[in-house]
Formats: sequence, structure tokens, C-alpha cells
Amino acid sequence: MGASGWDYYVPYQEDLNAALQQLRREVFEAGDYYWVNGDIWLAAAEEREPRPQSLKELWEDESVQESGTHSILDIFRVVGPDDTPDYNTVVPVTAEEARELLGTDKLTRAHVKDFDDFPRSRWIGRCAVLHDDEGNPQEIHFWGHSGD
Repeated sequence: MGASGWDYYVPYQEDLNAALQQLRREVFEAGDYYWVNGDIWLAAAEEREPRPQSLKELWEDESVQESGTHSILDIFRVVGPDDTPDYNTVVPVTAEEARELLGTDKLTRAHVKDFDDFPRSRWIGRCAVLHDDEGNPQEIHFWGHSGD
């Protein structure tokens, strides 16, 4: 099937990892991810098998472990500034990175079109705090590619 790109906007909160975990719960509860049914990937409206009842149950499925969900559910945690990014993590855009690549450390929705300039890898997501016109944190944008 190949990897799928995904992106999400959530209201700003200072704790990026808490925002990620809340987003993961919401996506899981909404069923907004690909779920394997045998060898065929089926969207929610077309599936025949019941979906898992928890994220733990979802990740116990061998097909999900191998191929992912093609969504934010494939990302487990936000890495800190001293951590090394690894599969299933999300790396925040730093102020230095934003200034170097986009000329500002107060990113807005208008900058999202240029986010492909930020280094990224499949199965490692990115996130950026987006600001309003007055420079106040407004929301968090998560994006990336995952799934096989």
C-alpha cells in the first residue's frame, strides 16, 4: 500500500505530549485510521471485522505492528530536546529551525504550506506550535507519513 501522509490541528496546550495523547484518543475513538481486514486495507465504512476496543488491543494486532494505521496512531510520544528521534515519535520544530528555514520563530497557519522544508522521515512525525496574528500560541499542527 505504501505510506500515507497525515496532518492534524489541535488547540494549543503547553504540554505537547499531552496534546498528542489526547489527539490519539480522539482519532482512535472516531475510527479515523486504516484497519486491516485480512490482506485488504479497508476504510471504516467498508470494514467487516470489528475494530479493537482500545489502543492497547489495536497495537497487539500483528498486522498493525507491521503496517501501522496510516494515522497519528502510529506515533507514540513527543521527543524532548535531548532525545534522539526514533520510529513512532514526533519531533517538535525548534525556534532555531523555524528561524533558519522560514525566517521566524512565530509560525502561523500561513507557514504550513512551507513545512515540507523541515527535515522529516517516514514513521517520525513533526509538530509545530502555530500562533495567531498577535504572536500568541493558538494551536499545534502534527504532520508526517506512516504505514507500509
